[in-house]
Amino acid sequence: MTNRPAAEPATPGIGTRTLVFALVREDGTVDAGELYDVAETLGMTDQQVRLCLKRLVAEGRFTQEGRGRKARLRATADPTGAVAPDVEYVRHAYRQDRGLAPWDGSWHLFAFAIPETARQSRDALRDTLLHLGAAPLQGGLYVAAHAIGDLVEAHARHLGVLPSLTRLTSRDLRVGEERDPARLAALLWPLDAIAERYEALAGLAAARLSAPGRPTGTERLRYAIELAAAFTAAMEPDPLLPPELLPRPWPGARARALAARCWEALGDGAPDRGSPRLFRLYGEALDTRPPATLAPARTTDGPDEPPRSG
Repeated sequence: MTNRPAAEPATPGIGTRTLVFALVREDGTVDAGELYDVAETLGMTDQQVRLCLKRLVAEGRFTQEGRGRKARLRATADPTGAVAPDVEYVRHAYRQDRGLAPWDGSWHLFAFAIPETARQSRDALRDTLLHLGAAPLQGGLYVAAHAIGDLVEAHARHLGVLPSLTRLTSRDLRVGEERDPARLAALLWPLDAIAERYEALAGLAAARLSAPGRPTGTERLRYAIELAAAFTAAMEPDPLLPPELLPRPWPGARARALAARCWEALGDGAPDRGSPRLFRLYGEALDTRPPATLAPARTTDGPDEPPRSG
């Protein structure tokens, strides 16, 4: 961090449960003393934390050894999904920002007509398309700027509705008389709302980078959790349209660049087993080497579960 003063930025709302999940270390444990200290900086009471831990233990998500601030919790499964990044999705965003994943000019279209008797499968397929960054053109017809076809087809197969799915690719998309790619993107996706979320992320990251002195251990954890929550809030609704389709300058690229600098400053070296696993996960996400798969879109879960957030 630098020595320039900065006003306290707007921070995202963080629930007690999310806080517990975010403090899971590499060895799968949460230090209760650390948890209570960070919770206090976020305005949470000890009673809130105790009740949350009681519920999490009762649900079987954690086991607890000891009591109060000397307790240690152990996760029974990976609970970090609420604020953990989808590594390949975030990595693709940074590759786009650096001009490493140019758009080929192709639009990917998906059409389906699934009867009311299979309404649950129809809704699940629609939600998958939206989760993967597609936009509705009209009833049962969606368009994406990325090659998400294999992911959509796999999900349709799992849902048992693959025969109802039609896929095609076109370089000549028109809506009414509009055919300019950038204007089509502004018409089909809520770019203003997405930009506002990135402005909030940029403001938070910039304020943390300009804060005077070095943060204490508790402050470092609080800032990391706030940054992860703001990053998730900005990235979750973002279809990651290619830069060729976005306004210039695009606040998403600036916000992600500031967030990367902030993570580097907060990480303060290689993560160890005493650090929350968030530091390692974001370190992996910011690695922009070519991914093992060509699919830039977020992954989806099985047919009986909703898609995961980014």
